[in-house]
This record gives sequence, C-alpha cells and structure tokens, in this order.
Amino acid sequence: MSLTTNLELQKKAQQGKYAVGAFNTSNLEITQAILEAAAENSSPVIIATSQSAIEYAGIETLSNLVRTLAGHLSIPVSLHLDHGTDYDIIIGCLRHGWTSVMIDGSHAPLEENIAMTREIVKVAHAAGISVEAELGRLVGVEDQISVKAEDALLTDPDEAVRFVSETGCDTLAVAIGTSHGAYKFKGEAKLDFDRLKAIIRKVEVPLVLHGASSVKREIVEKGTQYGARLPGAAGVPEEHIRKAISLGITKVNIDTDLRLAFTAVTREFLAQQPEVFDPRKVLGAGRQGMKEVVKEKIALLGSVGKA
Repeated sequence: MSLTTNLELQKKAQQGKYAVGAFNTSNLEITQAILEAAAENSSPVIIATSQSAIEYAGIETLSNLVRTLAGHLSIPVSLHLDHGTDYDIIIGCLRHGWTSVMIDGSHAPLEENIAMTREIVKVAHAAGISVEAELGRLVGVEDQISVKAEDALLTDPDEAVRFVSETGCDTLAVAIGTSHGAYKFKGEAKLDFDRLKAIIRKVEVPLVLHGASSVKREIVEKGTQYGARLPGAAGVPEEHIRKAISLGITKVNIDTDLRLAFTAVTREFLAQQPEVFDPRKVLGAGRQGMKEVVKEKIALLGSVGKA
C-alpha cells in the first residue's frame, strides 16, 4: 500500500475516537518492529523520524526503508518528520517521499512561529503533504530538542485558535504537561485536562500529544537488573493517555518506550547468552522487545482493527 498522510489518519481517528501511534525510528530493526506490530493488529501507524535520525541513517536510506517495508502491507502508514526545525531538512523530506512534516517553531515568539509555520504549510500543501505544528513548549530532552523547565509553556486555547487560523496547519501539537525523555515528572504526574478540553472546544483540527511514553516500571527494572542506570525514570500513566484520547487527542508520540525496551531486552539477551556474537541475533532480540511495546501501545490507543 502507498503511504498516506497524518491528516488522513488523524481525521479518521477523530471520527472514531481513538488515536494513532507515532513511533520514532532510525534503523531497520525499529522500523520492522513498528510495522510488524501494526500489521498484526490491523492498525494504522505513523513512522516518525527526527532530524537526528535522518542525519544518522541518511534521508534516502530512511525513505527507501520505510517505503519498501510498508509497500508490502495492507495497513495505512504515514512517514512523518518529527520536530522539524531545520528548513533544509524539512524541504529535503518533502522531496524524498515524506507524507507529513512537523514544523516546530515553538521555541520562537508567537508571531515568528506563525510566520515560519505558514511558510512551510504553503510549500508542503503544494506537494500534497500535511503539516503538524506546535504551540507551547514541552520540557525535557529528545534528540536535538532540549527544553528546560523554566522555559516550558502550556498551550493557550485562545492563541491556538489564532495560530490554526493564520497558519493553515493540518494538525496541532499541544503542551498540557507532558515532557520528552525518560524523566518526565518529579513526583505525581499532572496533566492539564481542563486546558485540553478548552483547546478542543475552540479548535477543529486534530490534536497531537507529544512526550507520551509511559516508561513502564517493569522495563526500567529489567534494564537496571542488567546494568542500565535509569534512576528516577518516570513517564505518563496509561490512564492519563486514555483520558487524553477520550477528550480528543488523535496522535500520540512514542519514542522513549521503544528505546528503553530495546536497551532492557538487549542487555538481558547479552547477559544470558554471552556466547552469542551474531549481530542479527542480538538486534533481533531487541526488535522483539520493541515490537511487544508497539503492540501494547496500539491496544492502549484504541487503534486495533482500524486499518
């Protein structure tokens, strides 16, 4: 099946009251894990690539990899640029087969964010590609994105109305208290659901929740058991994600949970089978660990059977 856009996937999710998972990849094994899990659960899925992933693997390599693997499947798949801040990389993605791009101008003042988003929307829409934008800033670290707590801002509902109207963006990532990375909260997790309700009442475009990995305790404990150092790692409780979807979130970004699963399972495999030195077997174990996580997330998001 040919690739589709985030907008098409999220519109259907908006109507069906579920969310589509956006899982970050940077290599063969991660992409296989995501697509196999989605296909086995008859779920739509978004393959997300960060700018650093593109720099790591190469833009043509990632494009060809996703298109080749997805082309054999009967589920809808989108290839998405996550947190695009570099104009040249965004344009490169438009030219190399991405079907959705995110322009992240959240670091800039509102007027500047509107201007840069509007420019990308104009170029992307001319190529039939959907655009995600971000209003508000999530605390935390993920690849090249790093935001200190004092610089984090929650999305203002009234500004969201103006932003969507003046930019023409197709989907909007909102900040309601989640954060990037494996260390999302100190103490109890707190998401501003009242703010989310207000945004949904005012804005019609599909909404996105970034920084939504759950950082499951059992995975952290397994990694720690086999040598990982992850003190204080904490994520978004699954019940919070369910509530956000019930209120109208249609795309949920997940990256850290895959990284943690790969690390934990790979460490376990190497410790328990020290005689193995075949990279395919080592990476295969990590791939299976990530695949199980993707399956769990698809069930959590309610997208099973929605392909």
